[in-house]
Amino acid sequence: MYNWQHKNWPYFSYKLDDIHSIAISFAEELGIMNGLVTALNDDLKQETLIEILISEAIKTSEIEGEYMSRVDVMSSIKRNLGLRDDTIVRDKRVAGIAELMTNVRASYDRDLSIPMILDWHNALMRSFSNINAGQWRSGHEPMQIVSGAYGRETVHYEAPPSSEVPIEMKRFVDWYNDTELPTKDKISTALVKSAITHLYFESIHPFEDGNGRIGRALAEYALSNTLQSPVLLSISRVIEKNKTQYYDALKSAQRGLEITEWITYFTNIILEAQIEAKQLIEFTVKKVKYFDRFKEQLNDRQMKAINRMFEAGVDGFKGGMTAKKYTAITKASKATATRDLQYLLEIGALSLHAGGRSTRYELVL
Repeated sequence: MYNWQHKNWPYFSYKLDDIHSIAISFAEELGIMNGLVTALNDDLKQETLIEILISEAIKTSEIEGEYMSRVDVMSSIKRNLGLRDDTIVRDKRVAGIAELMTNVRASYDRDLSIPMILDWHNALMRSFSNINAGQWRSGHEPMQIVSGAYGRETVHYEAPPSSEVPIEMKRFVDWYNDTELPTKDKISTALVKSAITHLYFESIHPFEDGNGRIGRALAEYALSNTLQSPVLLSISRVIEKNKTQYYDALKSAQRGLEITEWITYFTNIILEAQIEAKQLIEFTVKKVKYFDRFKEQLNDRQMKAINRMFEAGVDGFKGGMTAKKYTAITKASKATATRDLQYLLEIGALSLHAGGRSTRYELVL
């Protein structure tokens, strides 16, 4: 029996005993974050925003098994922000996810509405000829979330019939705009509302495709809309690290109307995303200082390799830079790669880490 089949649907029940401590931690991280952002110049603020949007666009797609070029996503997001970028983007999926990310962020001060959600879906899916972009799903076949080989599928969830979607979505929007949650402060309200919004929407599953991406976008919208300030974080980046845990938590929550465990899980995801966003800002500042120090000493080949290392972000360039990786990235000969790496080591741009038979280099930040 699924949540929407219960007689009290969609009236969720939950206890908020653990939320206060999570809200306090989130408020502390948000305060630090706002302080860091205030100290940044306009260029750094814009670069940080772009990095967050890139991360969310790429990771929300990867959760669905779609992998996109970082360069293409960056180019599309810049264009959506009104910035010039001459990169030719051929992946039709990229334009949609980039437009969704920027539209959601720009909508934080607007009331949620049916047209808004349909517009977001249209932006995400309109380049796909086989999808009815900007329209609720239709047909008589049940909408099921399944896994496993053909003939041996496991049904994880079955959504309400398509004929009920328009009514369910109207009720969802009315709930979002009119319901007062039993929370004590705005931070707690934002966290809980984000968690329930995502679960509620995913339970209706109103579209043929794109429900996960729209649902995670709605979670971030709910956070920003409740706080009346656009948040700077990537929920999908945290979720993607452990997709199995995410799907297990969602599956469990969709079995009934008592959702205390789900709220605790999802609000902790938001807290972790805020902590990682703070780390990203600190990393961005270090990156700018790094290039201020070394850019005049690097040729185009060396700059390309260093930029590739920075693209890995806060987590760092996996396995460090090696002569073999340097050759693959720059198309230089092995001798040139070895010479370049030795030069970067001498000027202090890279540090040497030797272990066993491998020699790797790391950025000096």
